[in-house]
Amino acid sequence: MRAILQSDTLQVEWTSRCVLSCSDCTHFSGSYYKHPELSFEQFKDIVDSLEGYPGMIGAIGGDPVITKDFEKMCLYAQTKIPRAHHGLWTTFPKGYEHFRELICATFGNILLNDHTLSNIMHAPILVAIDEVVPDEDDMFLIVDQCWLANRWSPVVNGKGAFFCEVAGSMAQLFQGSDGWKLEPGWWKKTPKDYGPQMNEFCRKCGCALPLERRASVDGRDDISPGNMEKLKGKSRKVDKGKVVVSEFKMDPELQKAQQMGGGTALYPNQVYKDQEYRRQIAAKYGIVLVMNERGYWDPRLKETVPYIPPAPPAQSLFHII
Repeated sequence: MRAILQSDTLQVEWTSRCVLSCSDCTHFSGSYYKHPELSFEQFKDIVDSLEGYPGMIGAIGGDPVITKDFEKMCLYAQTKIPRAHHGLWTTFPKGYEHFRELICATFGNILLNDHTLSNIMHAPILVAIDEVVPDEDDMFLIVDQCWLANRWSPVVNGKGAFFCEVAGSMAQLFQGSDGWKLEPGWWKKTPKDYGPQMNEFCRKCGCALPLERRASVDGRDDISPGNMEKLKGKSRKVDKGKVVVSEFKMDPELQKAQQMGGGTALYPNQVYKDQEYRRQIAAKYGIVLVMNERGYWDPRLKETVPYIPPAPPAQSLFHII
């Protein structure tokens, strides 16, 4: 497990609302009866608490673009977060194209994924590890090597700050304990501070295990029997039967990746990172993506990027002569 300052990005969950209802969403967007969403005052408090944080600050959801106070929050963020250190995770939902200039002015890093590819696979988050690995010592040894906690991001949402995105989401869905208070420098916390959050939320999560994944377009959530019982009356998907009770099957490909990477191997086959896939999503908003120093895409208004004609096909020396 790593310290928060070792993460590339610290996420702020603007809203859990989304135009999609993907299977096994890390923020449970399709599960809520009443979606958690930051008020403008909550957002200001969060941003102010991140003063001095040296990494990238991400806007995530759900889909931040459909947040009620999106414009107001962006304008405040511009006064506090340098564009080069601000990221946006979004689907670029239809009907919000008028925010294109605001997006380009606010965010210098963007990750686009509209989940239209059938081979985008999601981990079975709601399959509780403590229902698969009953020995607590063994369970927490596995959790300590969780690929998500060691590769993804800490998060802040309406319930406070959390060492892991999924822990923050679970606190909201399960109506669990609040996260850390937004005191100055809270983001300097290290694994020795994670104990209570890990004990409450990691045991409900399946990300640390190489379980079989589900296509995001499926729309159903994988869930273990214990979690299903806990979420009755709290989860729209559970109550409407849009879940699949897990058989706890392991994925040989993931098992091999974890063995080779010491448990923190990058999740394989992340096809949504394909350049052409993201370019087509950006084009819907009239935005061009330019690679930046961080290895993320910098959104630019199409009309501000000079047209560069494609290079002519290569010719052999024989044809040149």
